Amino acid sequence: MSRVLLLGESWFVHSIHQKGFDSFTTSEFTLGAGEFRAALEARGHEVVHVPAHEVPGRTPATAAGLREVADVVVLSDLGANTLQIPPVTFGASVPQPDLTPGLRDFVREGGGLLAVGGYLSFSGIDAKARWGRTALAAALPVEVLDRDDRVELAAGSAPSVVADHPITAGLGTEWPALLGLNETRPLPDSTVLAECAGHPLLVVGAAGAGRTAAFTSDLAPHWAPPAFLAWEGYGELFDRLVRWLAGASLEEAR
Repeated sequence: MSRVLLLGESWFVHSIHQKGFDSFTTSEFTLGAGEFRAALEARGHEVVHVPAHEVPGRTPATAAGLREVADVVVLSDLGANTLQIPPVTFGASVPQPDLTPGLRDFVREGGGLLAVGGYLSFSGIDAKARWGRTALAAALPVEVLDRDDRVELAAGSAPSVVADHPITAGLGTEWPALLGLNETRPLPDSTVLAECAGHPLLVVGAAGAGRTAAFTSDLAPHWAPPAFLAWEGYGELFDRLVRWLAGASLEEAR
């Protein structure tokens, strides 16, 4: 089975409660991707989840370091600034490595990479995610747009499979509705396996000796609603995707 390093998919929320004259604040921290992690672990994969705020201190800076801990790296709802501006650089002007070239080289040297959508994925909300301006852009199977790339689908839109591939074989031609995704452009040498609302949803490709994929919607709420998470194909889809990214043959990915 595969070793999966999941980076991101966590957040803090600070709320202000106003009640007439008085107000107070509350704070909470959420680890997302519970269903994603459970689905992979149930199928024998080893998943290490590094929350967004711990990524600078816990992510190896080199391809060799990444290979020691992972076969597949998953980036989910995590902006490029987190990997390019270490706290000690921002706060004390101490030079530190940009972590994105190591991720790129990890893929080129045979690793697997899955980029998952969200408000801070690809280009993201207000174009803040900025992945198109990093070294890793050269290892993605899609082109990242240089603007806010969100496609909001509040009424829901059902994805459809558009290409034959062992990753999606037997999962049906239409999946439960999603509520949004990031708009990207597939590269000429990549393969679009599924679309949603006319946009690429699942795209796979190669970068050097490695394999790369983009799932442009979310793996957790809010873009992935409960019906999608409860879909019997959810775990099968991501299990096959991880196996394929780790270098499994098409037959093994079935």
